[in-house]
Amino acid sequence: MTDDKPSYEQAREELLDVVRRLETGGTTLEESLALWERGEQLATICQEWLDGARQRLDTVLGEDSAED
Repeated sequence: MTDDKPSYEQAREELLDVVRRLETGGTTLEESLALWERGEQLATICQEWLDGARQRLDTVLGEDSAED
């Protein structure tokens, strides 16, 4: 993990904030586009965390199956 990558929880919380701001409206088109782009980045970060967790679980479960 790099230092500039937020934790899953941080990325998720910021993503929820982005969604709230977009749903509320009151932003310019430029601001809305910037929020959308940030939301896409945060969604990707969250997916990467979840994919990594799934891989680790699959590895552990695979090791447990091999021991049986």
